[in-house]
Amino acid sequence: MAGHLEHIEPPEHVEQDGQSSSSSGGSSTLSRLADRLEASTLAEATKEMLREALGGAEPDLDAPIGPRADHLVFLESISVSGFRGIGRKARLPLGAKPGVTLVVGRNGSGKSSFAEGAETAFTGRTARLDRQRGEVWRRHWRNLHDGGEPKVEVRLAIVGDTRPSTLTCTWPGDDVTAPEVEFKRPGHGRRPFEDAGWEPALNNYRPFLSYSDLDKVISGKPSELYDSVATILGLGELTAADERLQAVEKALNSAVKTAEAEVPALVEALSALDDPRAERALAAVSGTGTPDFDGLDALVSGLPDASDDRLRELRATVELAAPDLKAVGAAVDRLREAVAVLDDVRASGAEDAHQRAELLDRALEHGRRHPDEDTCPLCGSDRPLNAAWAERAAEQVAALRREAATAEEACTELRNAVDAVRYLVTRVPAWLPAPLVDPWEEWAACRVIDEAERLAARAETAALVLADACAALREEAARELEKLDEQWRRCVARLAAWLDRARGAHAGKPRLRQVRAARKWLKEACAELREERLRPFEDHSQRIWEELRQQSNVDLRSVRLTGGEKAAVRKLVMDVSVDGTEAAALGVMSQGELHSLALSLFLPRAAAPDSPFGFVIIDDPVQSMDPAKVHGLANVLHDLGETRQVVVFTHDTRLQRAFTNQELPVTVLEVEREARSAVTVRRVTDPVGQALDDARALARTPNLPPVAMTHVLPGLCRTVLERAFSEAAWLCLHRAGLTEHEAEKTVTAAVKLMDIAALGLFGDPSRTADVYRELRRRCGPGAVDLIRQCQEGAHPSGTSMLDPLRFVGDVATVAQTVRKPEEATQ
Repeated sequence: MAGHLEHIEPPEHVEQDGQSSSSSGGSSTLSRLADRLEASTLAEATKEMLREALGGAEPDLDAPIGPRADHLVFLESISVSGFRGIGRKARLPLGAKPGVTLVVGRNGSGKSSFAEGAETAFTGRTARLDRQRGEVWRRHWRNLHDGGEPKVEVRLAIVGDTRPSTLTCTWPGDDVTAPEVEFKRPGHGRRPFEDAGWEPALNNYRPFLSYSDLDKVISGKPSELYDSVATILGLGELTAADERLQAVEKALNSAVKTAEAEVPALVEALSALDDPRAERALAAVSGTGTPDFDGLDALVSGLPDASDDRLRELRATVELAAPDLKAVGAAVDRLREAVAVLDDVRASGAEDAHQRAELLDRALEHGRRHPDEDTCPLCGSDRPLNAAWAERAAEQVAALRREAATAEEACTELRNAVDAVRYLVTRVPAWLPAPLVDPWEEWAACRVIDEAERLAARAETAALVLADACAALREEAARELEKLDEQWRRCVARLAAWLDRARGAHAGKPRLRQVRAARKWLKEACAELREERLRPFEDHSQRIWEELRQQSNVDLRSVRLTGGEKAAVRKLVMDVSVDGTEAAALGVMSQGELHSLALSLFLPRAAAPDSPFGFVIIDDPVQSMDPAKVHGLANVLHDLGETRQVVVFTHDTRLQRAFTNQELPVTVLEVEREARSAVTVRRVTDPVGQALDDARALARTPNLPPVAMTHVLPGLCRTVLERAFSEAAWLCLHRAGLTEHEAEKTVTAAVKLMDIAALGLFGDPSRTADVYRELRRRCGPGAVDLIRQCQEGAHPSGTSMLDPLRFVGDVATVAQTVRKPEEATQ
């Protein structure tokens, strides 16, 4: 294994528009921006501000180092147990190198459990979870047939490491969204994956694409699609610099706005005073230009002497809030009325009905818990609480509860009335004048009184006493404040507080103008760099779309980002045309075309030069695609597989056939799910080889009934030949230039073996009369007899063979010969 890992080399990134992958790095961005800054006409102070912002914060030397683009990460295997459709442990082996691997299997075979397990291990969630947020899916995700704890283990091959790394995902509870993931890397030890520093790379270059992700092009938010593309353009340093400048601008601008917002109220307060000092202060504050800070300083410093503590006590006394006698009176009346109503109810026997209903209800519950008890638990008699008694008791409980409803309503109203009184009782303030301490404590003590009648009487008296005492003290404090020139003092206090804020805000105005100029310049520079960086991405998307469109009359003209990274309205705009007429993509494209367009956007992002992930997992990309687009998809995946490890999960056989028909290299792994969620994975060389394996296995099996050799084995061999001729037919029609739709229609119409053979040998299903002659020419005279024996296996009499294994071997020879059409057919 170590030797294998040592030979993993990072694929070279193809240069686009004269730019290699290294030119998209952050250092290159900052270097180019610095040159542009020096050549600008900005003031030196503004330039220095930009240099500081672009320099950023000091790096955190203790921060974990995540994956890097020069140490690509590949998948070696995915092992899953007890998770979703997989019971006991199943392993999906993957070649840790560039290339395309198709993971195939019917719906429900467990293949998506591998994909979702890997996605959960890396990201903590899956696209399915984001789409299906119901509690049932979140809680019932464990496999029903496996008693062990669910576990996902992903083995990774990282370029430069001599041994594989391991990502292990387990769940301590039943919430699928709360996994515990451990990361083990040679030379780095074990640590929680969240502490390994991979989150930024996973957010920017997420290497997982599901059918749900494709659907986001139709139903997702425009800002999400914008963010998924903008993050890979390598402008993160510029965005961070703008955020630092924005924070400075926000602080300076907030100081100015706060000071300006206080001026109208300050002017109103000064205008209300008939005082020459207020007139001078008003002129200093509201005059044109800069406020007269020196004049205001003189006014603020000329305050009359007075004890600050005494002033605070007087102001606090004036602002004391006494009990609202009107509200207290209404609450007390309500409480007394509730007491009276409850007394009437009790006298009527409704309360007794409530208690009897409760007693019978408990007896019913006891009877349900102890159905076999022979005696009454209450009186000890031998009358059991049987079903007949339970029916009578249930009817009596219902009648008693109706009678007791009045009592319950009266009790509820009494509780509410008590709470209403208590709600009005305020706690003792932190500070009180000495004369108010006892009255207020008497008032506050009402909160702990439980007896309703006593609460009503005491609250009414305490509120009246406290309100009178508060009124007297407030009047006395107001008279004393007037003597201390309180009105002017209050204005001066506000003026002094405003003066400190206004002076600082005014001093910051020049810097505010500089930071706004800096942000404007940076925004323009960032927009130009963004368009420059987006161009290769756009070109790549257009090339992929040209492969996927396959007979579509929709042209992808451009891909644009509108709005900034932090703008409230930002989106990715796809300009398309239909037969040369401009249109909006979402308005004119079918679902299959939209999914193809989504692939055109996702795959360049997955293959971005700065992505540290050498792999990409795509789950179910073929849905809604017509046959022509499936062929185009095979070409796109093949191209991506030149530099990336591409793992595609699909139940659609068309994608595998598209690779075969176009003679594109591909690894196929078939996933099968047996009883009790036992999932197996086997490598499929090709459909013909798979059918041959089945035939050989049957031929080697001893003690089978005769019909197995006379009917079943010929049928399996006939399947071998049908698949070989069908493969040849697809290649022949593809080379002849037929569209995928026309080829599929032609192959599907050929049902009989001879029709399929004629189509594979000549590209013409009508030439069945020439099949035997061509077989003799290419495979020898024995080939015709083999064909006939395979056909006879479908008849009631069947066929006989002396050596079943030799028969299968001869069929294999013919199949391997005819599966590839000759370059020049007759």
